[in-house]
Order: sequence, then structure tokens, then C-alpha cells
Amino acid sequence: MLLLHCPLLLLLLPLSSRPQKLPTRDEELFQMQIRDKAFFHDSSVIPDGAEISSYLFRDTPKRYFFVVEEDNTPLAVTVTPCDAPLEWKLSVQELPEEASGEGSGEPEPLEQQKQQITSEEGTELFSYKGNDVEYFMSSSSPSGLYQLDLLSTEKDTHFKVYATTTPESDQPYPELPYDPRIDVTSLGRTTVTLAWKPSPTASLLKQPIQYCIVINKEHNFKSLCAVEAKLSSDDAFMMAPKPGLDFSPFDFAHFGFPSDYNSGKERGFLKPSPKFGRQTSSKPRVDLHKVCIGNKNIFTVSDLKPDTQYYFDMFAVNVNTNMSTAYVGTFARTKEEAKQKTVELKDGKVTDVFIKRKGTKFLRFAPVSSHQKVTFSVHSCLDAVQIQVKRDGKLLLSQNIEGVRQFQIRGKAKAKYLIRLKGSKKGASMLKILATTRPNKQSFPSLPEDTRIKAFDKLRTCSSVTVAWLGTQERNKFCIYKREVDDNYNEEQKRREQNQCLGPDTRKKSEKVLCKYFHSQNIQKAVTTETIRGLQPGKSYLLDVYVIGHGGHSVKYQSKLVKTRKFC
Repeated sequence: MLLLHCPLLLLLLPLSSRPQKLPTRDEELFQMQIRDKAFFHDSSVIPDGAEISSYLFRDTPKRYFFVVEEDNTPLAVTVTPCDAPLEWKLSVQELPEEASGEGSGEPEPLEQQKQQITSEEGTELFSYKGNDVEYFMSSSSPSGLYQLDLLSTEKDTHFKVYATTTPESDQPYPELPYDPRIDVTSLGRTTVTLAWKPSPTASLLKQPIQYCIVINKEHNFKSLCAVEAKLSSDDAFMMAPKPGLDFSPFDFAHFGFPSDYNSGKERGFLKPSPKFGRQTSSKPRVDLHKVCIGNKNIFTVSDLKPDTQYYFDMFAVNVNTNMSTAYVGTFARTKEEAKQKTVELKDGKVTDVFIKRKGTKFLRFAPVSSHQKVTFSVHSCLDAVQIQVKRDGKLLLSQNIEGVRQFQIRGKAKAKYLIRLKGSKKGASMLKILATTRPNKQSFPSLPEDTRIKAFDKLRTCSSVTVAWLGTQERNKFCIYKREVDDNYNEEQKRREQNQCLGPDTRKKSEKVLCKYFHSQNIQKAVTTETIRGLQPGKSYLLDVYVIGHGGHSVKYQSKLVKTRKFC
């Protein structure tokens, strides 16, 4: 195949009455030319063995040329529509073997040569209309001037063209396996696991292949070119996840609750550190995401919405040529969210609630009498919990809470309150909640903002430690407990034991140090100290302070790890 712009082609046509053979492809020159991207930019020349990208304006045809100089030449032409259907036609016409000029040896005028070659209608070899990746292939093509005419009647669009006279040796597109379908091997409420057979280009020819997955909620895509045309430039490419990890492209609010990526196992989901994409203010984000995952052939997508249909496409990409082949796409609907049983809250009664990791619980409070205010008291025993309160469908409150919190909401006759609790991403959540229309009903003790226990290092001895903690203006009962722990006891172990809802009744009597009542009208002076004696030299102890409210419910301060001096 000869790579020529039409005027350049005409200049190289026979300039005498004697036929002149057109040169064959100079491989060294060709490789130099395809490295120079500007050589083919906005040109009518199709290079031999390299894919070109171009643009069509709607209803404006575009024509490309190439020459096959010898009969019986193998030929393959592939056209890839990107974001709109195309009409394209491949035709050939014979090249003139002699110049005119009545044997004078004088060259024909350029315009006459151009008219002679292009005015005649060539022989149509192939035509197609649609948005599939389509190709023409022949093992024995005639010599001549080949014309590729393209037209988009729907909209302005991108497209790609690849042509070669050596299709057997080039093989730039990854080959599909005998079964090119994507299988859905596992389906959950928020996860879909996909599997596919590897490309023979990777398994047999040992060429570097990576797989790129595309997920969206609209339709399947027939080419990676179509995907990249839809994506913004910021989202067009992804870094491959670390080995053994998958990657979730659904870390966006419009796909459900926003979530941070955490490392996980292949089936549970993947999530490496880089965020998927970057939000731009100038372009609206589309619900379309692409991630390239290396050469593995199983992948779990998670953080999907329940009861939602998603479309999945897989593309094998030749790393050397950056050219791709589409597997047969699939779609799947995630399972429905399990219907939550709504827990009824009784006025003035504390209810214990357990929530699975990232789970949700619904509670309902329907006061039987008229009321001016409703007070919600919540004690989160472990990590932070998100609470939302709606009154007759109207959102009144949405907050993250830790420790003990109290909210007052204006009442309304015959109103019904729906409370939605969402658990932590770190682990299971436990909490106690009380709803009441009686303003003086308070089961949980009040707490200072800082619930840490401070130890005085200079007051440490071989048998005692001195600690302090903050109180409030409300008179409460405080009980302090100690427990000897190993020297290798660390902060992680301490964190796992921070269930604030476990009261003194769960402790051994031998661990109790003392109980006392304490408060101060001056909040600045609401500090108490205590010296714990009878300890062993060089030993580590875990100290806990419990504050017990009038209703008998207790809240534990943050535990404190202390160590006595070994030598005194």
C-alpha cells in the first residue's frame, strides 16, 4: 500500500508514455513517518499499518485514499465509529498506465490527471451503515487507487481507521477468545463479579494485553473509542490497581452514599488509593466509568446501588499498539435492598440498637398525646453513627454523632417521626436511643466535651498513679476501675474495648477502686483528681471512669493506659 495525499499521488503518476511502477512500502521510512504524528494529521492519506483518528462534521463527507500497486495483494480495512453511527464505502478504480500528450513525453497538466483519476466512479467493494466496528478483508485485492468515503448524518463525531497490506503479520488488534462473552459469576445488592476468557493474543502469542472495564447505567458500548468520546478528558484513563486488588469506580454521591476507598480482597472489593476521576466544574459528570485492571480475568465491582441495572463492557487492549477489541458486553440488575423492619420507640424508654458495618436501621416514634417538643437522646457506644430524623416525611435533622448527644425538635399534633441510623464504615455499631415528649425525662448523664483521663507523670510512684478528669454542672456519680494488662498491650487493643455502653456491672468487683459524686457550678473548675494506690511496681494498668446518670444508665470515659515506676 502506498501512503499518499491525493495531489502528491498525482505528481508521482507516470510522467512519460512509458509505464512507471509505483514504489513499495519503505518500512524504515514508514516507521519514521508514523512516529511523526503531524505527518498524517488532517490528511487524506491512510498510512499502511497504523491506526488514524479523525473527525467528521455532520452531513459533510470525507474521503481517504491509498494505493495498492500490485494485484493479488492482501488488504484489510477497519473503521471504528466512536460516538455516532457512520456510513462508509470502500471502492477502487484503476490507475492510468500511460500518460496522454500523444507520445510527446510531456506530462499532463495536474488538473487533468486529477480529473482523470477521481472523476470516474470506482468499483464499490464494500459499504456499511451503523455504529459497529466493521471491517473489509480480502486475501487477494486488485491493484488500483482505493477510496474510503465516510459520512455522519446524525452529528459531528470522531472515528478511527486502520488499513494494512500485511494483515497476517501486523495483528494490531487483540484477538477474542472462542467465547467472547462476559459472565456474571456473582450478584449481590451492591456488588457484581465478572469473569471472561483471556485473549489468545496474551495466552498464546504472549503479547502484553490489559483489560479495561466500563460500567454505566445506560447501554453497552461497542468500542473503547466510543467510551472515551463520552468520558471527559479527566476521566478517560485510570491507573491500574495494585496486584491482588480490584478497584471501585463508584465513589460518587450520585451512585449512592459516597465512600472512601479501603483495601480489600478480590471478591470483597478492591479499592486502591487513587480516587476515580477528578470532578470538573465546566463539564457535567456522566454515569460512565472506566478502569484498566491489568491482565487478570476476574473482577468484582462494588459500591453499586441496590435494585439498579448496570451495563458492563470489557475491552482487551494491546499495550504495544494501544488498539483494542471489544468483548460481548453484558448487563445485570443488583439485588433489592433487604426490607428493613422498623423498630417502634416507646416514650421515655431506652432502646438498644445494633447496626452492621455500613448498615442501616429505621426506628419510628409516634407519640400518643399532643406535645410541644420531642427530645431524642442518643448514646453511640462505639464509632460515629449518622442519624436522620424526619417528621411526616420532612427532614428535620441530619448529623454524625459520637458519645452522648441530645436533640430537641418542635412537636406537632399527631406527628410521626422516622429515625434513620447509618452505621460506621469501620465496623459494627451499637447505640442506645431514647425518645420522649416529657422535657424533664433524661436517662443519659451529661458529659463534658473532653472525656479523656489525664495521668500525671511526675506523680507516678512504684505503687500509685494520680489521674484527673472533667465533670459537668450536673451532680453525677463517678466510679473508677483498674485492670492490670500485659506490657505489650497497645492502642489498637484499647480501641477495641472502647464500648461506652458497657457499664460497671460488667466489671469484676476486684477491679473497682472507688465511686464518688462530683459536680461544679463553675464549669471551668469542674475537674476532679484521684490517686489509685496499691499497685505493683513496673506494671501496666488500664483505667476506666464511668459516669452514672439519674436513670441508672452509665457512660464510660476514654480508657487510660498507665504504668507504675519500676524503681523508686
